[in-house]
Amino acid sequence: MIMLKDYPILKKAPIAEALIDIRVKLPSDFDIKNLSSIYESIKDQYPEKQERVKSKVKIEPQAEEKVKASKLVIDGYRYVSSDKKQIMQARLDGFTFSRLHPYIKWEELRAEAYRLWQLYRDITSPESITRVAVRYINNLKIPMPIRDFSDYLTAPPTVPEGLPQGVSSFLTRTVIHEPSLGANAIITQALEQVVTDIAPVILDIDVFKLESKGIEEKNVWEIIEKLRHFKNKVFFSSITDNLKEIYK
Repeated sequence: MIMLKDYPILKKAPIAEALIDIRVKLPSDFDIKNLSSIYESIKDQYPEKQERVKSKVKIEPQAEEKVKASKLVIDGYRYVSSDKKQIMQARLDGFTFSRLHPYIKWEELRAEAYRLWQLYRDITSPESITRVAVRYINNLKIPMPIRDFSDYLTAPPTVPEGLPQGVSSFLTRTVIHEPSLGANAIITQALEQVVTDIAPVILDIDVFKLESKGIEEKNVWEIIEKLRHFKNKVFFSSITDNLKEIYK
């Protein structure tokens, strides 16, 4: 069970990107051009408009063989703030609001996401909400030299005994389930390349609730709040006191 708990405030929080994501099912006759109209309501704060494209593959019979024909189609739009720190995605499959470093208060992040979600919802009239998520991507800068990653990470990479113990890179991915929320967390840790006196470790925490039958909109933001607490529990359970001290 997730208990609401106070965690230490990290004044130098290592958050590279924070996202709130809501996936939806839209009416089959929804015209993607309507997503473009959101721009008129937000262009003062989000002046940069970008098309999102994806590859659409179609299998066509040709003689006795099947040929794959692909083309690029627009599946949504990205709206970027003047300072490049905030991004809204309005897509056929849902809505995402993200904040890049430096992080702002959760209350501010949530309020802006809610404001933009209302614009998206009013234009799209979703038939159902199928997934909600809170995702935080952290860039942990661990000082070198590192005696053991366990000094900083509670689930460090392990090397079998008898082998050289120096770790130059690693990637771990763990999925856990929280039954009291009916939610999952994907926890990814990665070290790619040591830069001078710093070992940059990515701690990516993607916490989400998936419901194919749909989530009532009146419950969405309460769920998001609970997912945030779950995310906090995962984060502070993943790092040691040594690492917390670096970011206080």
